[in-house]
Amino acid sequence: MLLAWAALFALTFREWTRMAHQWWNIDTYSHILLIPAIIACLVWLQREELRKIRPSAGWIGFAWLVLGLVVWLAGRALDINLIAQAGTLAAFQGAAMALIGARASLVLAFPLFYSSFLVPFGDEIIPQLQAITAHITTWLTIASGIETVSDGIYIDTPAGLFIVAEACSGVKFLIAMVTLGILVAHACFNSWKRRFLFLFACVVVPIIANGIRAWATIFIAQYVGAEAAGSFDHIVYGWFFFGIVIALVLGVAWRWFQRDPEDAGFTAEEATRFPAIERFDGAPTTARVGLAIAAMLIAFAVLVRLV
Repeated sequence: MLLAWAALFALTFREWTRMAHQWWNIDTYSHILLIPAIIACLVWLQREELRKIRPSAGWIGFAWLVLGLVVWLAGRALDINLIAQAGTLAAFQGAAMALIGARASLVLAFPLFYSSFLVPFGDEIIPQLQAITAHITTWLTIASGIETVSDGIYIDTPAGLFIVAEACSGVKFLIAMVTLGILVAHACFNSWKRRFLFLFACVVVPIIANGIRAWATIFIAQYVGAEAAGSFDHIVYGWFFFGIVIALVLGVAWRWFQRDPEDAGFTAEEATRFPAIERFDGAPTTARVGLAIAAMLIAFAVLVRLV
């Protein structure tokens, strides 16, 4: 598998360098730097179940690999990073699934799925978040008795004109909160209803909290001036805001947690209960799947030269 990943990495090197640049240099995606360690921990927690499964290969993963490479090539041809990067991650997932087999893939279903969050996304919703934040902020400002004139993301008050800029949209905390929320929903809940409600809170609470934060900045500015309030906002926004939101959501949800993270995921026994698994797992040899992957990578390496 490591050999297949190394070949894939060489083929998709441009996408990995661009993703790494976004993780390291753009605050919105800095939380992604923690995801590889989280995935490694999730795999480690499943190590005993993996030992109970006979290593095998399967064509389901190979089909996912091919689909990922098609998406990756389409993203390159269209020069759309998000599509190319999504295809890259799907190809890596497919290569792993093809070489470890369907049963082992089912045991590692969540770590494989969670690796999708290595793809930086979220900039697409910044305008919508700016509009929502401006609406919440304007409503709270008027409700607090401050004379206000608003026009979209522009909020004019006696202390000055305030703009809900892209950096104030709350996108980085929303994305990080959803990423964390999906992990917690998987690890701590059995009920899909509770998972949905928890994820709903992970979306709604950061958005509302961000609107309150923006309003608080405007409210304080009426008494200490816009510059001083802006300095206060940067401190709160950068150091305390996300921690407070996490503590609030997790603190409220804590009493409804249903299991320990160590108990999350499919067991080896559960992975054998799916009839479809018998049809696809263990039919081809690992060597045949490996050769098919090698041939597919060579074919796509030729195609990418032509794009």
